[in-house]
Parts: sequence; C-alpha cells; structure tokens
Amino acid sequence: MGTWSGEPFGNDVAADFAWELDEQKRWNVVKDALREALASREPLDADTASIAIAAAEVVAHGIGRPTQSDAYTESVESFVRRARKPSGRLVRAAERAVSVAASADGELAELWAESDAQNWQSANARLLDALTRR
Repeated sequence: MGTWSGEPFGNDVAADFAWELDEQKRWNVVKDALREALASREPLDADTASIAIAAAEVVAHGIGRPTQSDAYTESVESFVRRARKPSGRLVRAAERAVSVAASADGELAELWAESDAQNWQSANARLLDALTRR
C-alpha cells in the first residue's frame, strides 16, 4: 500500500475509494464500507481498515466536520453535495468503524507501528473527535 500521510485519504486504497464516490448520489458505498469493517469478527486487514477510515472521513465531511480537506478529498466534497447530510445512525457507525479500523490488533496499526504511528493515531483521534462532537 502506497502511503504518504496518516490522514484518512493519505494512502492509495483510500484515494481509490474516493474515486468510487464520483458517480454516487446516495450513502450506500459508504455504508457498505463501514458495515464490512463492523461485521468482521477478526482484526481487520490493512485495506479494509483504510477504506473504513476513509468512509468515516466522508461522513465527517457530510456533517460539516472534515479533518482532511485537500486535493484528495475533492471527490468527497462533490459527493457530499449530491448525497446531502448523513443520518445520525450512519455517523455512529462511522465512529465505531474508526475504533475497529484503528485497533491495535489490526494489520493497519501493525504497519503504522513500523513508521510514523503517532501521526496516524493523531489523525484517527481528530476524526473520532469530529464524529463524536455533539
């Protein structure tokens, strides 16, 4: 996995997920990504975790609390304008999915432990804060 930052869209898998939003008008692709992460009984593989974190960032954009706004999130902004505001239920699912995806048991946390784990953990903490702020 090519990674350039610890932000939600700071890797190839998440950037590819953003492109999937280009033609979408509803939250289904985001819901599916979150549901896949939450349904796993095993620690998540790195790709599933990366997509779950990216999907949670899409939800954060949808509620007006993005933690990443740059060229990598242009597709996200366009999607949010088309799809409108996510439900409270989806926000809560995004919150849970970030916790699962960032779990120390998962493959993604193991990969980050080999490099700049603090940057990645800080980005996840900002995302969780954005999703949980009421």
